[in-house]
Amino acid sequence: MSEEEVNASAAPLVEHLAELRTRLIRSVLAFVVGMLICFSFSETLLDFLVDPIAEILRTRGQDPQLIFTAPQEKFFVLFRISVVMGLGLSFPVIAHQLWRFVAPGLYRNEKRAFLPFIIASPALFLAGAAFTHYIVTPLAMNFFIGFSDVIPTITEILSNSSGGTVTTVTEGSDGELSTVFLGSVRESLDITLMFIFAFGVCFQLPVLMTLLGMAELVTAVGMKRMRKYAVVGILCLAAVITPPDVITQVILFVAVYALYEVSIQLVSLVERRRIARLKAMGLYDDDDFGDERVS
Repeated sequence: MSEEEVNASAAPLVEHLAELRTRLIRSVLAFVVGMLICFSFSETLLDFLVDPIAEILRTRGQDPQLIFTAPQEKFFVLFRISVVMGLGLSFPVIAHQLWRFVAPGLYRNEKRAFLPFIIASPALFLAGAAFTHYIVTPLAMNFFIGFSDVIPTITEILSNSSGGTVTTVTEGSDGELSTVFLGSVRESLDITLMFIFAFGVCFQLPVLMTLLGMAELVTAVGMKRMRKYAVVGILCLAAVITPPDVITQVILFVAVYALYEVSIQLVSLVERRRIARLKAMGLYDDDDFGDERVS
């Protein structure tokens, strides 16, 4: 290869790298701006995120407050909220920059297929986050905080050295040692964000399965045959990422299994469109699909 040919092939690469650098700089700037905006009212966001815990404490007749055990703890909690929420706030700009970078290399039909997923993915994540905040988190926190009401009474047995008698040391109006929830700001936020992230990812199931269907890696008929295994897998998932109470696990199972059924219909739609396109091109053959034909 001559030097001129090498220079000609290197020029597009340099242009792509320059374009990538521009898109990355704009994305980072959007993220920083979004983070600073969120940090300006991060206290309000913190109140919103821990509101399910506060409501449970009010119901139990306790003062709805959280504590911090280190001087820097609350600052880093607010900073973490700003990072997470700033990423969400700047995501439209970041997604737009990503789209502007990859769109020139896509065909028109690929653009039409790819663009809906950029919109559907954050929408489904927000749906999962809202589902978590208003349904799952209150149930989970009510279980965790209320667990102290059902455990056996804690007592301390001290031996009287003089007479050898046994004395029970108790506190509280009913003669029992009482326990009070004094939640840490950091730990309470960590479990709340963990639930939001877990359910937000679970709600991406229709997007993932549709993309796999478009890549012909899964079929609607195959997903129907795997229903019983999907039920077991979803139950295991519910047992891992939710607290050990039946209500929360059932809610997660119903939500994710409903998304699995929606995914089957979306994959079926993708297959019908593929068959229609092949028929229009005169390339469709029933034998190519066999038992995997879409009804």
